[in-house]
Amino acid sequence: NAVGKGIKLTSPSWLTRLDPLEKSMYGALEELQKCFGARMEFGTAGLRAAMGPGVSCMNDLTIIQTTQGFCAYLEKSFPDLKERGVVIGFDARAHPASGGCSKRFATLAATVMISRGVPVYLFHDITPTPFVPFAVSHLSLCAGIMVTASHNPKQDNGYKVYWENGAQIIPPHDCGIASAISENLEPWPQSWDENLALNSLLLKDPYEDMCREYFKAVQQHCFHRDLNKSSEVKFVHTSVHGVGHTFVQSVFKAFDLCPPFAVVEQKDPDPEFPTVKYPNPEEGEGVLTLSFALAEKEGATVVLANDPDADRLAVAEKQKSGQWRVFSGNELGALLGWWLFRCWKERHPEPAALKDVYMLASTVSSKILRAIALKEGFHFEETLTGFKWMGNRAKQLLDQGKTMLFAFEEAIGYMCCPAVLDKDGVSAAAITAELTSYLVTQGTTLTQKLNAIFDEYGYHISKNSYFICHDQDIIQQLFERLRNYIGKDTYPKECGEFAVSAVRDLTTGYDSSQPDKKATLPTSRSSQMITFTFSNGGVATMRTSGTEPKIKYYTELCAAPGNSDVKQLKAELDNLVDAIVQYFFEPEKNKLKPRPE
Repeated sequence: NAVGKGIKLTSPSWLTRLDPLEKSMYGALEELQKCFGARMEFGTAGLRAAMGPGVSCMNDLTIIQTTQGFCAYLEKSFPDLKERGVVIGFDARAHPASGGCSKRFATLAATVMISRGVPVYLFHDITPTPFVPFAVSHLSLCAGIMVTASHNPKQDNGYKVYWENGAQIIPPHDCGIASAISENLEPWPQSWDENLALNSLLLKDPYEDMCREYFKAVQQHCFHRDLNKSSEVKFVHTSVHGVGHTFVQSVFKAFDLCPPFAVVEQKDPDPEFPTVKYPNPEEGEGVLTLSFALAEKEGATVVLANDPDADRLAVAEKQKSGQWRVFSGNELGALLGWWLFRCWKERHPEPAALKDVYMLASTVSSKILRAIALKEGFHFEETLTGFKWMGNRAKQLLDQGKTMLFAFEEAIGYMCCPAVLDKDGVSAAAITAELTSYLVTQGTTLTQKLNAIFDEYGYHISKNSYFICHDQDIIQQLFERLRNYIGKDTYPKECGEFAVSAVRDLTTGYDSSQPDKKATLPTSRSSQMITFTFSNGGVATMRTSGTEPKIKYYTELCAAPGNSDVKQLKAELDNLVDAIVQYFFEPEKNKLKPRPE
């Protein structure tokens, strides 16, 4: 219509020259393009997208197609698939406008598997994400599927996959599954027949058994039961309209802790997330406003918050000033790492036992565990970003007879119990509560203990954020500029006043700190990730997100033990971050939007 009227579509104002009907038609075309323009890509994180029509969205058809591909891949990978089977769980997400919801998607996935003779352990009710990898390991299954979008906006849903080792998939399984999906797009004859699944002898409900076995497993990390029974510490817990309420109440009971006060407005699942702008406790105080109000009313000093699928945990503590301190993921990682090592050492005082003890953290997380390991004598390793890497490495270590004590990532994810080879906000909540109760008997707080850890092992001050950028060309240009900073294949030697001492590029595989200049961690050209180490003890990583239009940065200043001038360290880190933003990101030139407050 526009071309017929002689309107040039290259003109910036061409839309304003259309009549209302033509504009509405153009809007509909845009919406169709979003829904049908490109198929969702299956990766190591599985799928995550908005619920709605089309191949770009989560809906009945794309769930069936994905499960058919996954099933076909499992059939090739496991000759005993029809003896062992798979487990499927789901959260409470729903999207009335499109008719999509996690429970329906999980049921359709079960239908596809059962139509091929595969036994399915389908949870009959909502569960935390960690229950799926736990079930895979506990029941020796071939795989697991969790239908969840975690803390994404309410319109989103996701399809998360676990392998037979109980950890999230890593390459080459992602590519193999993606290929199998593209080869099995036409629905199989019985893939829509939900009654087939619901009435099949191949369908089992693991809910009661897995709840019982999970709480039995995490109790192995309850070290002070008598203290817990007598503790008068009061906690508030919020599940942020997700699945966590019932399970956190139960895990407190399993630890003989007094149940936490539940934020009534947020304790029941609600896919609309009516009380929060973002259902993500990592965003901090904005998500915890109702929790703080309840804590003030009940005299509680610590707030625990899970994200909607309960695999993450945020913690806040009331300070003497009356203000609330929300711990960063790195800070809580330091506290939990210290605590789990201390409790383990009490039970294993012999020095020889240390040679088989391991802790893990992702490469963008704090190096505090490395500092503790160096002084205490256990092993620390870093992995690529994401619990898929930590879970798979943890399984390797366990299979070698090693003791896997703890793993964490800065995005408030903690693996405190190796029975779950993924982050787990349920067990982390109980272990944090026990740690708090113990510290009170020592006359101290979480904040004071964190400072004591830093005094002993060196202050590790971190500052993380991100910029929003929807233009992939700009993102590519930004990172290519850093790789050709002062000529082809040269990286920056300084950033403002800060000298760069090493560069590691996990997109290209370059690492200046290695004798052969090759990175020891796995590399991938499908994502951008460069880490700069500075002469002042600073470390900064810039990376793209696999699920969001963001360029993230993670910075940390690592000081030697004895350097306790926190004010000076924070100021130095602030200056380093300002320089990175100015010289490396160039937000004005690249039209980057800062993280919204």
